[in-house]
Amino acid sequence: MALPTPTPRAALAEQIAADMLQMQQPVSPEVAERIAAYLQLLAKWNRAYNLTAVRALQDMRVRHVLDSVAVRPWIKSAQRLLDVGSGPGLPGIILALVDDTLDVTLIDANLKMTRFAEAAVRELSIKNVTIVRGRVETYTGTQYDQIISRAFASTTDFLSLTEHLASPNGVWLAMKGRPDETVHPPFICRATHTLIIPGLDAQRHLQIYQKEVAS
Repeated sequence: MALPTPTPRAALAEQIAADMLQMQQPVSPEVAERIAAYLQLLAKWNRAYNLTAVRALQDMRVRHVLDSVAVRPWIKSAQRLLDVGSGPGLPGIILALVDDTLDVTLIDANLKMTRFAEAAVRELSIKNVTIVRGRVETYTGTQYDQIISRAFASTTDFLSLTEHLASPNGVWLAMKGRPDETVHPPFICRATHTLIIPGLDAQRHLQIYQKEVAS
């Protein structure tokens, strides 16, 4: 008797799980299935609302999911993480799905982006994500242990516009194509990591910043 053909979501989840295992970032089948559900929802909304220039589902898997997962080794569990200019929830929603101990806040000023993120959080019952619609420079929420950006302005603007939201020992994580060497006091670059993403033929880096402690 022939085995039943996997549903499109099940097949996508298996592929995501295999990709993440290759990246040495294994997840449970349940987490892979939720990520696949997020990706299918993003593709559905994208046809109507143009949330991302990446159209094909398999390209989204590489450019959005795996790109987001690549920073996971430098994300500390059980901390408050702010995703600035998160768009449809990248990388914040993916990081929240793979680590439910994170307390993730997404902030974006774009109405259609935040509406999609709200729908994704609701439909996937993601309990550890809060969504803020607004500009980060005027946001006065809690202080965050980690502040990340994947596609928000220049590094200089990213740091200066979010300085008031960082905890005293907070770190900034800037996801970049090429490394950015232009940073000004009181910020210093603590580390630059090359990100290896299966199926992506492009440079990707993560730069980690902190405020310099006065001697």
